[in-house]
Amino acid sequence: MAQQKLKGKDLRKIKYSSNQVISQMLDVLAKHYKYSSVDEQLSLVLKIKSEYENFLEDELWADIAQSFVPQLELSSKEEIKLLRDNQAFNVYGRKHISSNAFQQMELAMRLPITVKGALMPDAHQGYGLPIGGVLATKNAVIPYGVGVDIGCRMALSIFDEKESFLDRYAYQIKQSLKTMTNFGTGGELGFSQEHEVLDRAEFNATELLRRLQGKAAKQLGSSGSGNHFVEFGIVQMYEGNDLHLPAGEYVGLLSHSGSRGMGATVAKYYTELAKQSCLLPRQAGHLAWLDMASEAGQEYWLSMNLAGDYAKACHDRIHINLMKDLGLKSIAKVENHHNFAWKQKDVNGEELIVHRKGATPAAKGELGIIPGSMTAAGYIVSGKGSEGSLLSASHGAGRRLSRKASKDSITGSEMKKILKREMVSLIGGGCDEAPIAYKDIDEVMLHQTELVDVIGKFQPRIVRMDKN
Repeated sequence: MAQQKLKGKDLRKIKYSSNQVISQMLDVLAKHYKYSSVDEQLSLVLKIKSEYENFLEDELWADIAQSFVPQLELSSKEEIKLLRDNQAFNVYGRKHISSNAFQQMELAMRLPITVKGALMPDAHQGYGLPIGGVLATKNAVIPYGVGVDIGCRMALSIFDEKESFLDRYAYQIKQSLKTMTNFGTGGELGFSQEHEVLDRAEFNATELLRRLQGKAAKQLGSSGSGNHFVEFGIVQMYEGNDLHLPAGEYVGLLSHSGSRGMGATVAKYYTELAKQSCLLPRQAGHLAWLDMASEAGQEYWLSMNLAGDYAKACHDRIHINLMKDLGLKSIAKVENHHNFAWKQKDVNGEELIVHRKGATPAAKGELGIIPGSMTAAGYIVSGKGSEGSLLSASHGAGRRLSRKASKDSITGSEMKKILKREMVSLIGGGCDEAPIAYKDIDEVMLHQTELVDVIGKFQPRIVRMDKN
């Protein structure tokens, strides 16, 4: 008997009115849910429609979920003209940066609000700003200059243990990662947690934040999909490090994730609002900005900062939950945002809004973590305060291949051989995140020696990711 399939008429009955979205939905179901029953498929498409904000950061469903975000009426304002020529900007590691990412940065440098810019050596194409782009503006904030995953960040806890700890307790660590972490769109841990951020008064500042508070509580301590991870590994601290730890070997817990559905919903909502008030040429549409003096600009700034604090809270809970489960106590911690906007004064004392879309803050003495891949080492760094990079550095190795190209370039069995060779245990994960998808982290680091000092190194050993 042939497998029943959901049809276009079924989607129209539940108000999937766009033929394009219906076609896209049927294609995804045919490729990824062909063995699911009609009832299971129908339940899924209804959930995407009614809970679209949970799917805005999911690679598979983001475009379809976006079609259900309430659209604001466009005003009849006159289109804003871009500058004829882009302003100059500093580029680090140009030979490792694709032309499309470079062109995106050139476009951002033509905005009339742009003051300065820089491109990090891990840069690759994104939406609006390229990933690895740093942009300073005057009295304006660009929601897509921050990105969908507001406050995406790194957090490293260091323990006074040696590599033998990872070997001796490998089973317990894997079990703890399976039970104390949760990955993917809409993911929840399933047990009650507390954090002061959930009681913050800002959640009552706007209707959107009030609506998102419950979701934030449910998703606390969980992680997103894609390149987000929680992993244990070996930390090597170098002599004279800023953490004042004796040089030598330690065990580390490293996490990478952001503000979950809350941040994605805030980003999408205020991007649409920016597009309403800031009419740009089509090619620059994602760079629409909000005036910092406007009500919408102030709302976004408040919401962005709350989402950033919520992202930190998720990391706090991840580390607390795992340390408690494994009986570990941290002796040092390093953490930093890399999808955010800051108020920052330049050398002349002028206050600018500095957007770091996939870039690490690197003011003089500021600590950060720059990861490699699931097998490549990451680096603990101390900023040098370079004005040329707007006090920034790369946020990782940067993608070399798209997710599709990665899947097409390596098989599951080949990836298992790489993991075995590098002595890495992987829980979840997929070929789209294979090590070949990323640039060589050591080459990337060579192009930012004037931006950061390396004070330590983290080598992954037991890695937990979403199963894509």
